[in-house]
Amino acid sequence: MESVKQRYFLELAYNGTNYHGWQVQHNAISVQEKINEVLQTILRQPIETIGAGRTDTGVHAKQLFAHFDTEKLDLSVDKKRFLHSMNSLLPHDISVQNILAVQLDAHARFDATSRSYEYHIHFEKNPFLNNLSWLLRDFPKVERMNEAAEHLLGTKDFSCFSKSNTQVFTNICTITRAEWVLENNGLIFHVTANRFLRNMVRAIVGTLLEIGVKNKPIEYVDDVLKSQNRSEAGASVPAHGLYLTKIKYPYIEENEN
Repeated sequence: MESVKQRYFLELAYNGTNYHGWQVQHNAISVQEKINEVLQTILRQPIETIGAGRTDTGVHAKQLFAHFDTEKLDLSVDKKRFLHSMNSLLPHDISVQNILAVQLDAHARFDATSRSYEYHIHFEKNPFLNNLSWLLRDFPKVERMNEAAEHLLGTKDFSCFSKSNTQVFTNICTITRAEWVLENNGLIFHVTANRFLRNMVRAIVGTLLEIGVKNKPIEYVDDVLKSQNRSEAGASVPAHGLYLTKIKYPYIEENEN
């Protein structure tokens, strides 16, 4: 009798400094590669994970979900031991926070209803923030950037903030939060949307800094959006200040353990 596979969601966190992003690549080390290798070691079978999205080289994740299928795991017996085994074998900069049994048709990428990112900026040299936040020389006008960020809210074509030649079916996204917050002598940009385009958050941050640092008018954001042209937007800020922080699914409660 053929065994029936079960689908699982892994909840992960990682420091992306040492990795060429999430997705498996040829001739480069990725987070997904490390996760797949450890799963294969523990379960003793080939495992291919599918992530909720891809983070670029140097980008961090406080929360990312990935799914995989296997018949060789019983969470009612093995959950704590499984998590301990994974974290013992994974590098120090990747951790597994949780594992959840889900329906076989559940999908880590396509079922996500929202994703949230943060971009971290600091203004004084701090060795403990190296590769974890971007050091910016000039303190920007935060109120003006927040006024401009309100123009991003809603359902719009965000082609102007997308890396060129990406294979997506649409550049339409719905942003529900775009806000700068002062925290711990630094500045954090919070943004939430149903989906994001490649390089979108870093391009948005660079565009808002054109207003906050270089004193471009608030309406600059509207002009960039109307252009649908990446070259009209601001420069992409460095990857190491960016964090994927939260992904929501209709069937996963927050803080579920």
